[in-house]
Amino acid sequence: MKYAVVCVDDDKAIIELLSFQLRKHFKESTTWIETYTNPKEVEKSVDDLMVYGIDILFLIIDYQMPEMNGANLIRNLKAKHPNLVCFMLSGQANNVVVSELINEGLLSHYIEKPWSEDELIKCISPFKQKASE
Repeated sequence: MKYAVVCVDDDKAIIELLSFQLRKHFKESTTWIETYTNPKEVEKSVDDLMVYGIDILFLIIDYQMPEMNGANLIRNLKAKHPNLVCFMLSGQANNVVVSELINEGLLSHYIEKPWSEDELIKCISPFKQKASE
């Protein structure tokens, strides 16, 4: 694998739907869709992917999760890997927190649940092109 997309949401149904939609737009032979329901597992996984030379195209992270909220996860990830691209997919995100993340350059897009596949595709289209090269 050359590329990875990392999705984090504590709701398994959301993770399954999101990964299904993403798999329709990325080649299985080049892009690995990695999913997590526990945000505490993500930091080590991102480190491991990078050690193996996998280019992480972007991460999609829920805000409201029991172990750690998405804003803290994004801050932790970006502190170690400032070039990561992070999207937040949530129906319960705090507008102030989302604005802070965007203003700090930590969050590229906010997608509100329930989302449309078209909206998701608009956000990921530049990465889709990169992964198909």
